[in-house]
Amino acid sequence: MTRRLPWRDGPLVAHAEDVAAGRIAPARPRDAATVMLLRPAAPGTGAGGVPGVEVFLMRRVRAMRFAPGAHVFPGGSVDGGDADPDVGWAGPAPAEFGGWLGTSADQARALVCAAVRETFEECGVLLAAAGPDAAPPVPDGEEWERDRADLARHAASLAGVLRRRGLVVRADLLTPWSRWITPEAEPRRFDARFFAAAVPPGQRASGAGAGEADGAAWLRPSAAIDSARAGELTLLPPTAVTLREFAACGAVTQILGQRRRIVPLMPRIYVEDGRAWVTLPEEVEYPL
Repeated sequence: MTRRLPWRDGPLVAHAEDVAAGRIAPARPRDAATVMLLRPAAPGTGAGGVPGVEVFLMRRVRAMRFAPGAHVFPGGSVDGGDADPDVGWAGPAPAEFGGWLGTSADQARALVCAAVRETFEECGVLLAAAGPDAAPPVPDGEEWERDRADLARHAASLAGVLRRRGLVVRADLLTPWSRWITPEAEPRRFDARFFAAAVPPGQRASGAGAGEADGAAWLRPSAAIDSARAGELTLLPPTAVTLREFAACGAVTQILGQRRRIVPLMPRIYVEDGRAWVTLPEEVEYPL
């Protein structure tokens, strides 16, 4: 399956040709974590009496170097503090997460912590609590906003914020879903693990986070795909594929109850007649 990348043709073509010719080496992908926040769809909006789900999407500002203007799930790169063993933890052990993700316990811990940190930074949803059986707090108010801002500008660490508030990461609230690696032809690359999570009761997702988004919305997966087909929004291939998978599910619990086999998926870019095209892995169903 091939699709042209119309928003990347200019600068991408020369870089892709240099990589293909061996003039430059592919950039090393950075570990990253992405979280698909879910909630039940509004009553009466489902088809055939099935309630369905809504997913939170953020529109990246057009000045961003990577995926400008695209609608994406919250997430970002793993940083050094995410591997801090002092981050409190509740839920399946990092080694168990490592088995699901196909990586080491240490890397799995860092990925889960990055998922929690980035979700809080970018949209204010905090997947942490006082213990394994405790409900996550509702992070509203100026003090919580300062914590978000301090994390975003690296003036505070996840371990420090959680310890001060008596909280631990609720790893059990994250369901490993997929793994996508940016094509070798891209100058900025990520090795992203995707997790699904329900928004904790009482919490609200907001697009006014770390300054990377200029809009956000809760959308039914099928509606987001329809809007992308109509040219009303832009979806990267991993986002579109994931939305198609969610559209087939009737409830949030149906998504979170899955234990999927996580395999790396890496689209490939090639240049033909001066244009960049993307080839997707055969095992995925692309809805656009």
